[in-house]
This record gives sequence, C-alpha cells and structure tokens, in this order.
Amino acid sequence: QLQLVESGGGLVQPGGSLRLSCAASGFTLDYYAIGWFRQAPGKEREGVSCISRRGGSTNYADSVKGRFAISRDNAKNTVYLQMNSLKPEDTAIYYCAAAYLGRPTVQAMCSPPYEYDYWGQGTQVTVSS
Repeated sequence: QLQLVESGGGLVQPGGSLRLSCAASGFTLDYYAIGWFRQAPGKEREGVSCISRRGGSTNYADSVKGRFAISRDNAKNTVYLQMNSLKPEDTAIYYCAAAYLGRPTVQAMCSPPYEYDYWGQGTQVTVSS
C-alpha cells in the first residue's frame, strides 16, 4: 500500500518546539518533491514549506520563515518539519504530500496542491498555554 504517514504532532505551549515526521511506505521518496501543508479550523489549506528531491532547495511561507525548517533523509524515506517558536496561530492539522517529479508539470521544489500524488492523513498540532 502506497502511503504517507505523519507523526510528531501534539500539544505544546507557545514558544515551544515540535518535529513532525513524514514517512513513506510502498514507494521511495527519492523521486518526489515534498510539501507540508496545514489547515486550521474554518480556514483554507495553506502551504507551509516544500523541499526539492535532494533537499538542496527549500521554501517557506512568510508566516513560518525563520521558525520552521524542512529537511529530508531519503535513505530513511522520511521528511521532517522542525517547528520552533510555535505560536497559537500555528495550530492546525499538518499534512505532508509528495509530488512525482517525473511529470513535466511538477516543479522541482513547490507545486500547487493538485499536483501532489500522495497525501498523509494529517497530524494535529495545538499551540496553547
């Protein structure tokens, strides 16, 4: 079964840190660009960060720039999102997604959500005192 599984979410106080993991099973992430997205209650899904195939290029939403860091370990078939200095407005369900780089419409680093082939089930992040 081809799937992505996120883990690492939870409840954290403002200013705290969490590291999310996104593990692939049934396929290798080596040929995929990876994105992290989030959706808060009553809000639209938004892109948080994305990373190129070998991790050489990354991108961040302005709201998380300087606080979040995306990385990948292709040998472990896993992508990470380190989240520091968390704020209550970071509260959301976080999803990882994989876009196959073999398609010409898929960008090397970030693509629109509809270009992503696989999505995880999401992990809840709650930032509250």
